Amino acid sequence: MMKLISHIIPITRTVKSEFSGTLEITWINGKKHLNTKNANYSYGALQAILKFGLEKIDLKKVNSVLLLGLGGGSVIKTLRDDFKYQKHITAVDIDPVMIDIAKSEYDIQETSELKIICKDALEFVKQKTQPYDLIIIDLFIDTSIPKEFLTLNFWNDIIHLKSSNGEILFNASLEKEKSNELKTVIQFLKSKVYQVDIFEKVHNVNTVVITKSL
Repeated sequence: MMKLISHIIPITRTVKSEFSGTLEITWINGKKHLNTKNANYSYGALQAILKFGLEKIDLKKVNSVLLLGLGGGSVIKTLRDDFKYQKHITAVDIDPVMIDIAKSEYDIQETSELKIICKDALEFVKQKTQPYDLIIIDLFIDTSIPKEFLTLNFWNDIIHLKSSNGEILFNASLEKEKSNELKTVIQFLKSKVYQVDIFEKVHNVNTVVITKSL
């Protein structure tokens, strides 16, 4: 019923999160979006932006994916539905409310090929040693990336988690200009002899960074 009514008028309910603030689950034009006050988190512009990035990656060579920042799980939907990627995904999110929304509102359920971990991404990458062929980093709080995810300590841990021929897809910025921190991260990646492709204003919004081994 809500799906039908949403073609006439948007229907929104709010959920409070300790980590993400007030989240809005909105039915509009027959689709259910997950938003914060100022940004789309899942199943809207964000899904299109990350799909743009995934189109630049040869997923046939990817046997394992690490997703840092689950949100509502739209990246998983994109991988499974649009790209027919059926191999293993590990998704990490610090917010139990977000994980519950992904499961209850968007039917993102754990299977033998999907593991969902409720943990701080900083701690996860420090402790994990298993390499991944693709690491997707989508770690926003509203419109900002917490500063700790733009430090070289974090990115050094990411490098050690990437397989030898692995790739990184980083949803890097909503800002009009790249921050000094982001510029430093990009230079760090280039110094590791990686090909670093930077796509600015993807869908007129985000900067996306894709890193590949040379």
